[in-house]
Amino acid sequence: MARKHKPEEIIGKLREAEIVLAQGGTVADACRRIGVTEQSYYRWRKEYGGLKMDQARRMKDLERENARLRQAVSDLTLDKMILQEAARGNY
Repeated sequence: MARKHKPEEIIGKLREAEIVLAQGGTVADACRRIGVTEQSYYRWRKEYGGLKMDQARRMKDLERENARLRQAVSDLTLDKMILQEAARGNY
């Protein structure tokens, strides 16, 4: 069962993994310690590596806002196309 982690949790786990790696542990050791697969670790590191918690939170907020705006543009474009068809009498 997949568990959705919050950005703050991910950054905390990445920091914990960095400690294991700095102490000479392997990536596999670090992943066992933080309780995720290596695939998740590398995906998280790619997405959140180097971010502070407030930056990660802001990034996720912006991603949600971007998705909302894309949906609004899509809805408005569809409405415009329907109105254009109706104006031409092609309904």
